[in-house]
Formats: sequence, C-alpha cells, structure tokens
Amino acid sequence: MTDGIPFVKGHGTQNDFVVLPDPDAALDLSAARVAALCDRRRGLGADGVLRVARSAALGLEGPEWFMDYRNADGSIAEMCGNGVRVFARFLQRSGWSGGPVGTRAGDKIVTFDGEWVDVEMGRARIVGESVARVAGREFAGIAVDVGNPHLACVTTADIAALDLTVPPGRDEALFPNGANVEFIAPADGAGPVAMRVHERGVGETRSCGTGTVAAAMASLRAAGRDSGRLPVDTPGGRLEVTVREGGASTVLHGPAVLVAEGELDRVWWEAAGAESGGTSAGNVGHSVAR
Repeated sequence: MTDGIPFVKGHGTQNDFVVLPDPDAALDLSAARVAALCDRRRGLGADGVLRVARSAALGLEGPEWFMDYRNADGSIAEMCGNGVRVFARFLQRSGWSGGPVGTRAGDKIVTFDGEWVDVEMGRARIVGESVARVAGREFAGIAVDVGNPHLACVTTADIAALDLTVPPGRDEALFPNGANVEFIAPADGAGPVAMRVHERGVGETRSCGTGTVAAAMASLRAAGRDSGRLPVDTPGGRLEVTVREGGASTVLHGPAVLVAEGELDRVWWEAAGAESGGTSAGNVGHSVAR
C-alpha cells in the first residue's frame, strides 16, 4: 500500500490509542472519521486518537509538537495523561529526546525512565464537592480539575461490582461539559489504591491517566494528607502519581507501549468521513506487530 495513511497503535495500561503522524496537520480529522477509527468492529478500535502535529501547522505557539487528542466519539478533549505518554513514546522512537508536549491543557514536560514515561501534569485543583449516582446509589466525591474535569469518589463499596456500562449521574451545573468519574478504594492514603473510571465521550476504560491523578488527590485528601507518591491500580495495570504541595504540581508515572504500525486504507478513510454510522467501504488497513 503506497497511498495509505500511516498509523501507530499503542496503549498506556491498556488505555489504547491510534496515533496519526500528521506533522503538517494536513488530515481532515472529522468527528465521523475519529468515531469510525475508534470503533472496535468497523475500525481499528481505540479509546481515542492522538494526532501528532507541529504546533506551527495548527497556528499555535509553544513546543514543536502538539498532541491533538480526540475522544472515541469524535469529541475534542483537553488532556489525556495516558495519551501523553504514548504520544511521547512515539516521538522518542522517532528520535525525540524529551521535553515539553503541547496540549489543550497546557505544555507538559516528559521524561523517560526505561519502560516508564513520567509526565509533569501540572496543577490539580480541587474545585468543589459533589456526588455520582450509579444504579440509584449516591457516591460522595470531589471535583478535581486536572486540565479536564473529574469527579473522584473514594468509597468503601466493592467498586468491582459497580455497573459502569452507562454514564454515572452527576451534577450538570458543576460539570456542564461532562466529567470523567472515578471510584477509588480503599481510602488510607498509603496505597496502593484501586480505581475504576467512566470517561466522558468514551465509556468505561481500562485506565485513565488524568483520572489517576484525580484519584490520588481524593485518596490523599480522605487520609488527611495533601502530598505524597501513591500507586494506583487500574484494571489495565499500575500507575503511580506524585502529588506535591496539595496539588500545586503533580507527576504521572507509568508505562507506554507501541503495539503495531501500518497504513489506513485511503478508500475507507474517505468513506468514513462521509458517514456517521454503519459499515465503511473497503478494508480498514494493515498493520505490523511491534
């Protein structure tokens, strides 16, 4: 295939992404295309899309590279902690040695530690208290701004038994643009703690980087602490979060894996841009395991 659109598939603790190398921002990355690409039956399947574009090509100032992140439903999101690590791993493989990555939630400093990637996530702010509702049951939580909105609920309940196939109920006034909702147990602030998450625009995912930061903030707060390094176990694996000075700065530590690369079929790409559902024409693409 010579006229295809290059892609790379990767994941961070099984929160998976399609990476689209697009330095000149030439791709028409419509919501329909993103949704089709992330569909696990008619596309490649992913929790989101990471477009690798130069900031200048997008008319932005800042670092050379900008992470143009899209949720699986095609909506634009401010930030994705696992996505930044996968994005950085791709750049590293391409010869990039580290530094800042531009995101809609500000520039993020990235460093490499073997198989793990550390991301300076910046400030995490507790902006209120609220409740999440699951199957008629209320869970008290704190609203945390990690560049995107979270409702982190520390609970003594069996979080493995929660039905997160539908979005948890939330306060629409506090979260007018939706929220990622985390359920965390136990609340000793020493760790490790367990977390499950329902991400806006995606559904339940195996992991969420910014959600892990929110979970660490909530767990530490419940234990009467405002700083520390906390292991967080997600269904997809372990991450660690460093919280400094009550959230004045935070660091997300975790693995980032590149799985495959290949080309998207150009006929499929064009058809996907013209539809909002159904089956696209042609093959999706081919890939090579890494």
